[in-house]
Amino acid sequence: MPEFIRLFRITDILDILLVSIVFYRLLLLIKGTRAARMLLGLGLLLAALLLSRKLSLYTLDWLIQSFWTQIVLAVIILFQPEIRRALAQVGGTKFFSPVTRLEGFKSLEELVKASVALSHRQIGALMVIEREVNLSDLIEVGTPMDAKVSPELLLSIFHTTSPIHDGAVIVRGNRIIAAGCFLPLPISANLSKSLGTRHRAAVGLTEETDAICIVVSEESGEISVAMDGGLQKGLAMDDLRELLNTIFVAKK
Repeated sequence: MPEFIRLFRITDILDILLVSIVFYRLLLLIKGTRAARMLLGLGLLLAALLLSRKLSLYTLDWLIQSFWTQIVLAVIILFQPEIRRALAQVGGTKFFSPVTRLEGFKSLEELVKASVALSHRQIGALMVIEREVNLSDLIEVGTPMDAKVSPELLLSIFHTTSPIHDGAVIVRGNRIIAAGCFLPLPISANLSKSLGTRHRAAVGLTEETDAICIVVSEESGEISVAMDGGLQKGLAMDDLRELLNTIFVAKK
């Protein structure tokens, strides 16, 4: 029997399995985000370091080595939004839970209908769909609710005569659990200055959590969706329905 098989323990299998799960979850956290592209860039930099040593390119090797001495600080600065989002997900949910906990979500069509109705009336709105990261901190500062999602209720909440129309509505599963919630503003300086407060707040929340935000512009009636720190604008009814189904239904 080979030596490595004889020394192999059951705990080694457990160790490998746990490490694999951790790396898999980390990859899911950065999938489709700026961090994924940054990691690719760091990989290319490492390849350049190895190549410079092999070809004895001393100046290039010195430059890259000088950069690597600051790599920890650079990673913290570059990946700041992603690190915050990952820590929020680890602290707010079970790390080994399914990718989405909105299985059986029945209110997507109601949200689509509400968004279109608000858009036609040019009523500004911000609707947040909670996913894995718990939004209890935001819910606590809003107005607690426990109501079924419906276009009529959302129209009444966001009507300009409502005292809570300026805040966000938070949807958990099939229920509206809070309204009048105020969201964090984004740290990114790359956002267009033409974006209003609702759009900026939606992007800010999705920079730190995995929530999905539907925004209706008060000025133009345009429907947008914020996710993973990005913003998709100018969505028609079918576009919004398809996007939500892709996020919540196709990944069940």
